[in-house]
Amino acid sequence: MATDQENNKQRMIKLLERPGNGSCVDCGAADPEWASYTLGVFVCQSCSGLHRNISQISKVKSVLLDPWSDAEVEFMASNGNNAAKAKYEQKVPVFYYRPTHTDCQLLREQWIRARYERKEFVCVERQEPYSAGYREGFLWKRGRDNGQFLSRKCILSERDGALKYYNKHDAREPKALMKIHTLNASFQPGKIGQPHGLQVTYLKDNSTRNIFVYHKDGKEMVDWFNAIRAARFHYLQVAFPGAHHADLVPKLTRNYIKEGYMEKTGPKHTEGFKKRWFSMDDRRLMYFKDPLDAYARGEVFIGSKENSYIVLPGLPPSTQGYHWQFGITIVTPDRKFLFTCETEEEQQDWMAAFQGLVNRPMLPQEYAVEAHFKHKP
Repeated sequence: MATDQENNKQRMIKLLERPGNGSCVDCGAADPEWASYTLGVFVCQSCSGLHRNISQISKVKSVLLDPWSDAEVEFMASNGNNAAKAKYEQKVPVFYYRPTHTDCQLLREQWIRARYERKEFVCVERQEPYSAGYREGFLWKRGRDNGQFLSRKCILSERDGALKYYNKHDAREPKALMKIHTLNASFQPGKIGQPHGLQVTYLKDNSTRNIFVYHKDGKEMVDWFNAIRAARFHYLQVAFPGAHHADLVPKLTRNYIKEGYMEKTGPKHTEGFKKRWFSMDDRRLMYFKDPLDAYARGEVFIGSKENSYIVLPGLPPSTQGYHWQFGITIVTPDRKFLFTCETEEEQQDWMAAFQGLVNRPMLPQEYAVEAHFKHKP
């Protein structure tokens, strides 16, 4: 005869089949096997660890391995993921970044804290740090030449259409002025070596400029990130009147399609191959001597097959001077670019990334980017 414990476990497993409960309430990962028995939600193992950081609000246990009381099962049955979303996500701003299971821990933890601990999407006034259209504060910024992080005053102003930073706290003129219309921000904790590290990029004379910043307070850093997204959203609303929100939101910030080391050679294909760090930012393939360089050594535009861009495995037969064996050739209307990868897996990943772009027809604004494109040899 089944015990109460076994019955309760079966009831919990059955609850996972209800609409909304089949994916993690926080990051969307499939088949969650943990639950918060104080919030009444089902979460993945990774997010269950983040719930332990707010143990005064959320207490978690395993659906399959831990014992469940009748009262706990009843509570889970009367709540669930869809009910929690209706309660805690009533007023999420359209520009606010909703992390997925592939995002860094910082974004996921702050999304969890914002909903359950700070109740930011129930009380609109708590969204002021990223919704006001103006944000000022100090961030640690990596020096372009010496690599040291120094405190810098930063101001984001939608009215001025720019993010600015100042080298001296009392300086009148900013050291850099980054126009909102070319601004991007992407969390890069591994690359920057800081758990809250953010890479900010903008275009300067049609070349990409990188700035690396962090703040010791995770909430502060995510608020900056969402303030940038808010400014970008309001800019795009003006630039594309009548556009649907669903079309604008993917344009607010973007992660790199792929990053990593490859070897490359110069335009004559006679120089030796050099190891470089590559970042694929939509159709811009940039290469750097060091991943934390302020400027790329060069940028390659990857267009579509309709415009004579082709991606081929391997290198031309006469090629010499490479160390890594897994080659890629990108044919553009102007020239061939030759790259090599350390492993076959890396080659396949880069090929897939390039092929995805080549297969995608170019948009009118991408033709403008291609026309302005400068390749630095």
